[in-house]
Formats: sequence, structure tokens, C-alpha cells
Amino acid sequence: MSAHAAAAGVQQGALAGRVILVNGAHGGLGAAASLACAQAGATVVLLGRKVPKLNRVYDAIGRHGDGLPTPLNYPLDLEGASADDYAEMATRIDSELGRLDGVLHCAADFPGLTPLEHTDPAAFARALHINLTAKWWLTQACLPLLKRAADSAVVFVVDDPGRVGKAYWGGYGIAQHGLSALTAMLHAELANSPVRVSALQPGPMRTSLRAKAYVNEEDALARDPALSAGDCVTLLSAAGRVHRGSVWNPQA
Repeated sequence: MSAHAAAAGVQQGALAGRVILVNGAHGGLGAAASLACAQAGATVVLLGRKVPKLNRVYDAIGRHGDGLPTPLNYPLDLEGASADDYAEMATRIDSELGRLDGVLHCAADFPGLTPLEHTDPAAFARALHINLTAKWWLTQACLPLLKRAADSAVVFVVDDPGRVGKAYWGGYGIAQHGLSALTAMLHAELANSPVRVSALQPGPMRTSLRAKAYVNEEDALARDPALSAGDCVTLLSAAGRVHRGSVWNPQA
């Protein structure tokens, strides 16, 4: 196991033989989690809208160890993608990899702190769509594949509802509350299926999204996203069964 994997708390072989789709794979947590999943033995489908950044994550997986499963890049813009686009994505994963064992939702859009009264309607709708609606469309398209696996997982990364439910967090904050509700609802509907549904609340992370709300000098609590990558692996692996249906906050 590499030093990077050990630092992230990755259990060697925890995802061996599994195919994991990471939505938002070139973001702060998405990139770290993609690498951690690969080091845990998964074949990772890297989904994001920026091809050069996807390529950098792809290359990073190749650099961190011989013998890791080769990832698959899947460029897709959540803002413009339709339900048919997600259905096509699921078909391609099935045809090229033959299975899907997990979906990790790390993608997020946050334009900055703004009073609701002065929020551009299009920006509000975009935040709700990317942070909530598109994640459900993607998950819905993947459910037939996930149900074919003996043990599969859908993991939503959520922000602290107590923080983003306060003033000025706009559509992003509202969508985070929606994700928590979606986690509970989908868990209840899939409780008797092989698909585990849970959410990860990783706590403050040093990312470009958080930098839009906090300046570095005021953000001593923020952690490197790589420190939460192992938690993503846990929820996607068999060890995540104990967190089924819950929002897990490892820092609580």
C-alpha cells in the first residue's frame, strides 16, 4: 500500500473487483476519493465536465501504483445533461465494464454567499439542479445496474445542514437539505434491496468551493480533502453496511 493510501485510511482490497462511479471526480474530494477507491481495488469511472482535469486524475491513479485497475473517463456536464444522457451513461458502463457496484456523489456547485432576495433566478435553478436534481437523475439511471450487484452503494456527500441552512447560502443550502431527505427516502424504498444508501458529512474541507464562503485566514478548521477519502471508501465497501440509511459524520 502506498503512503498516500495509508494516510487516507484506505483499507487495501476493500473495493477489489468493484466498479465505482465518482460524480465530480476532478473536484477536491472527488479527486482524492477517486484515487483512494482505485487504491482500494476498484475500477473507477471518473465523471466530470472538465476533460483536462479528468485526465489529471486519471494520470494520478496511474502514478500511485502499478497494478491498479485502469479507470474510465466519462466527461459529462451535469447542468446540461438530460435523463437520456444518464441512461446512455449507464448503458456504456454496462457494455464496457459489465457491472456497477457504487456511485459516489461529490459534484457541487456554489456561486457564493448571496441574499435570496438578490439571487439571479437562473443561478438559483442551476444550484438546485446540479446539487440535487441531476444527482437523482444519475442515480435513477444507475439503479438497474446497482441492483444486479450482490452488495452496492449510493453515497451522497452532504454539507453541514446547520451551517448551510443559515442566511445567504441560497440554492446550494436548500439542495443540501434536499440531499439529506433524498438519502432517507431512497433508503426506505431500497431497504430490502442490495443497494445501500447513505450520506457522508465530511466536515470543513480546504476546497475551491469553500473558499467562496471563507477566506483562508479565517478557516483554520478546514482539512485536506484527502483525509476524508478513506471515509468514502468505507461507505462504498462492505464495511459501510453499518451506516446504511444514515448521514455519517466521522468528525462528530
